[in-house]
Order: sequence, then structure tokens, then C-alpha cells
Amino acid sequence: LELRGIGIINVRRLFGMGAVKLQQEIDMIIELEPWDSTKTYDRMGVDEQYANILGVKVPSMTIPVKPGRNTAVIMEVAAMNSRQKKMGYNATAELLQRLGYESMPGQEIVKDFDAF
Repeated sequence: LELRGIGIINVRRLFGMGAVKLQQEIDMIIELEPWDSTKTYDRMGVDEQYANILGVKVPSMTIPVKPGRNTAVIMEVAAMNSRQKKMGYNATAELLQRLGYESMPGQEIVKDFDAF
């Protein structure tokens, strides 16, 4: 593993065999970028992005960060939100439904989220 500022480390030697997996699916790609005040960021989560890895569509997102932000917690919340979407729950769609919108821009009719 290469860690910027540290260099190359041997994860198996440093943390033991229990820290190494033989294979793992990529569930999500998170790209961190420095905050840019001239950019417009999606604050609602309406614009879903995907990356194509070997023919597989993988959810992808770019998160702007500033010094002092807890990036570990931000990435954990992003991963949990992605998991909820895979399980059929979309918080943005629910909010838009409660505000009286029938669907999210560019998507089909919002499901009945009261059934969950």
C-alpha cells in the first residue's frame, strides 16, 4: 500500500494476516478534492455518478474537503448512504416526496417510502 507522505508499506507485515483479504468487491469510489469556492457542488444528492470498472457500473462521488473536516466520518456516512440506496431507500427522494414532488429530476416516480 502506498500512503502519501509515508511511502510504501507492507500491510500484511504491519497489521498481520487478518488485515489482508484475498478479494473484495468495490462498492463505491470516493474521490476527495480540495474545496473550490468557484465550483457548484450537488448538495441534495440528486446527481448520481458512476464509474465503469471492467464493464461494471460502480457508484462514484467527489467530496470537497477543507482542513479540519473529519474525512473519516464523512466517508463513513457516504458509504452508509450508498448502502441505503442499494437497499431501496433514498433520503433525497423521500424529502422531495414530502415536499410534494412526485419524482426526482431525471428519474422515475418516487416509491412509497412509508412502507419501510
